[in-house]
Amino acid sequence: MHQLTLAEIARGLADKKFSSEELTKTLLARIAQLDPQLNSFISLTEDLALQQAKAADARRANGESGALLGAPIAHKDLFCTQGIRTSCGSKMLDNFKAPYDATVVAKLAAAGAVTLGKTNMDEFAMGSANESSYYGAVKNPWNLEHVPGGSSGGSAAAVAARLLPAATGTDTGGSIRQPAALTNLTGLKPTYGRVSRWGMIAYASSLDQGGPLARTAEDCAILLQGMAGFDPQDSTSIDEPVPDYSASLNGSLQGLRIGVPKEYFSAGLDPRIAELIHNSVKELEKLGAVVKEISLPNMQHAIPAYYVIAPAEASSNLSRFDGVRFGYRCEDPKNLEDLYKRSRGEGFGAEVQRRIMVGAYALSAGYYDAYYLKAQKIRRLIKNDFMAAFNEVDIILGPTTPNPAWKLGAKNSDPVAAYLEDVYTITANLAGLPGLSMPAGFVDGLPVGVQLLAPYFQEGRLLNVAHQYQLNTDWHTRTPTGF
Repeated sequence: MHQLTLAEIARGLADKKFSSEELTKTLLARIAQLDPQLNSFISLTEDLALQQAKAADARRANGESGALLGAPIAHKDLFCTQGIRTSCGSKMLDNFKAPYDATVVAKLAAAGAVTLGKTNMDEFAMGSANESSYYGAVKNPWNLEHVPGGSSGGSAAAVAARLLPAATGTDTGGSIRQPAALTNLTGLKPTYGRVSRWGMIAYASSLDQGGPLARTAEDCAILLQGMAGFDPQDSTSIDEPVPDYSASLNGSLQGLRIGVPKEYFSAGLDPRIAELIHNSVKELEKLGAVVKEISLPNMQHAIPAYYVIAPAEASSNLSRFDGVRFGYRCEDPKNLEDLYKRSRGEGFGAEVQRRIMVGAYALSAGYYDAYYLKAQKIRRLIKNDFMAAFNEVDIILGPTTPNPAWKLGAKNSDPVAAYLEDVYTITANLAGLPGLSMPAGFVDGLPVGVQLLAPYFQEGRLLNVAHQYQLNTDWHTRTPTGF
């Protein structure tokens, strides 16, 4: 049963081939057996899962149906879940049990999804390798000596290892798409505002967006259907109708205009990945797509702009973790200043502290105009580049990452080298666009992803292209040895 996709599970449950309770018990046993190798979960929620599975079976027995009714999933551990630890991968929130459900958690629970647990992640979603977690690094199931990507690496590793069919993630600068690429999954970052951020613990509020991680575009369509929609509790949520994503999967690609930016194929891209991307382009041309070269001239400024804006917002968002109201508090503080300093110094890890300091510096009185304001102007230029490109093409295609997964610890001494792994993904966050990564082949036995970007609220178009590609290739069906 562990090899079934979400779509296959939905059909199996509808045909009474197995019950949600049977499936849930099978996957919980598999997690107990295999996850010690991966460290992909922070918390397991066996009692809740079995309770939800029994309720889903009862709903089906009463005549209800639905693609997510009885389907097992997991949540990245920054989605608040009532009465369950929500840690953000940090010592700061190790003892925090959320008093309410995030909107995404509530919507999926209402649809009948079964929550198996909370997945490991880079601390406060800051990282590209899932090595900054307080609970230890996550391992890539394709090679346990390599990283799975971050910050949604726990969700990605768990799905790739067939511990469950799908999971939620969040994407601030590529944190769904990059681990999807490095673990042979399909991962989708929706348009900013498409999925509610209420109850999703913030890293950078103008960049964060929740989305699905699964093995196929079809499964991502099913999970996104349950996550998307307007939420009056989230001031950044957009009141836009949610289409039936599954209904658009089988559209023809005849005449689809695909743009390939020339800036993507620079010296920083592994030439073997470049070859796989070109092969993907040829596959889509066979399906009727028309390909042309385009330009995104301001892409070179994306990383410096992102690493001013994101840390600036992080320094503001994380100021609430002060040892006073909730979260970690140091032992025996001498006074209020000591309480603040030691609680934050002991509760936050090195990468989070680094980004808070960078952000506080960029927002300080003497440097706000020179750094933060200038970065926001560059952000606008990047958005304008995309708007101009989408006047010429329907989809933009390129690599998701410049390299395959690197070895654990290989970039720990050079944070900037890790930041450069986000070069192709962060532009979508700066512009608020939807983006998808799908499997495109292997380099040295490690998976490689191809990234698709589309205009605002065109998630259906991305899923359609990815699904048609997956009907004609088998990269997404490959399973890591031992799992």
